[in-house]
Amino acid sequence: MSATITKQSVFKTYRSVILLILGILAGCIVGVVYGEKATVLKPFGQVFLNFMFTAVVPLVFFSLSSSIAKMSNMKRLSKILKSTLLIFFVTGIIASIFIIIVVTIIPPAAGVNIDMGAYDQGSQMNMLDQVVKAISVNDFNLILSRNAMLPLIIFAMVFGYCVSYVSKKRETGVNTLVEVLDTCAEAFMKMINIIMIYAPIGLGAYFAALVGTYGSELIGAYTKAVVMFFPICISYFLIAFTAYSYYAGGTAGVKSFYKNILPAVVTSLATQSSIATLPTNLAGTKRMGVPEDISNIVLPLGATIHMDGTALTTLMKIAFLFGIFGMDFTGLGVWTTAIAISVMSGVVMSGIPGGGMMGSLIIVAFYGFNTEVIPIIVTIGMLTDAIATMINATGDAVVCMMVSKQVEGKDWMKASEEAEVVEISA
Repeated sequence: MSATITKQSVFKTYRSVILLILGILAGCIVGVVYGEKATVLKPFGQVFLNFMFTAVVPLVFFSLSSSIAKMSNMKRLSKILKSTLLIFFVTGIIASIFIIIVVTIIPPAAGVNIDMGAYDQGSQMNMLDQVVKAISVNDFNLILSRNAMLPLIIFAMVFGYCVSYVSKKRETGVNTLVEVLDTCAEAFMKMINIIMIYAPIGLGAYFAALVGTYGSELIGAYTKAVVMFFPICISYFLIAFTAYSYYAGGTAGVKSFYKNILPAVVTSLATQSSIATLPTNLAGTKRMGVPEDISNIVLPLGATIHMDGTALTTLMKIAFLFGIFGMDFTGLGVWTTAIAISVMSGVVMSGIPGGGMMGSLIIVAFYGFNTEVIPIIVTIGMLTDAIATMINATGDAVVCMMVSKQVEGKDWMKASEEAEVVEISA
């Protein structure tokens, strides 16, 4: 009897994940069997993504602004932001060094013979213009878009701070606004939960179309780079994220991370979007014991500018193009420039589905490579976008754990467990 109850509780706990995986597997099978004919199912998947993106923009605004507005201690906010940005930077550099070591030892374009002509240095993309576009928009209506997530995050944080500041000056009226923001955040989280009921069907249809369209592209001159990239990402995930979660909470931290990260892994692989994975990540980090004010700040920010996976795929593409044109991908100057481009690509593209394609265009424009290489690296981007996004999204969760340690202290996991027990008892 107890064994039956245990099995039922396990299924209840992981039911949504199991249904998601079954839906995606069914979609993959349909894509393999019917090929390009499976693209007829894409609208069913697109409906799911449209619902998610429609709800996730206000969710980010309300959850972020309410979390900051409720903060009575602005020093805590400052500490969270400093820790978050520092950890983002450090993990991005570690990811870049990791992939540079790999592609230096095993050049991805070795043995690939494609005549793309000579390298012709063209006009380079203005990086300052890209930064301006990444952090700001020129009209308020443009900020209400998933394509302007970083400006939205900045606006929400400043708005939340202003509400908190004014709340200290007045004892009535403004406090009601804090409650409204908090209620709206909960309402949109509930809306996300309702949308997720359709997820197995929507993601199954999306994957059927994806596999049906690009499955045949897994062969060709660039297969080596694509096949090489997956074990790189898996190795980075297992090595780096295990180390990060151990730093955050020791053995208990590692167990908690791997126990609760699977839904985010599945969602990010299916949607190829860090932003679409936000609701799943918010629920996962809550189960990990991360304080809500930390997860509500770190995750939206991470979905826009945390670029471990993007750094991996961008540097792989750059190394591949250097190999095609017979250029030497070695030297501190070459590596520093490549890392800078990968960081820029991460900030601009990490939250956008198919952002790898746009990142490919940035690479070609910056270095002035012949435009004939665009189809090759666009295809590499398409085929690696899912696993790169998985690294981005799951990396946000482990960063939440590390920030929690920095802000709450080394015993943050124990404190969260005790608080949960008290809440249940109450």
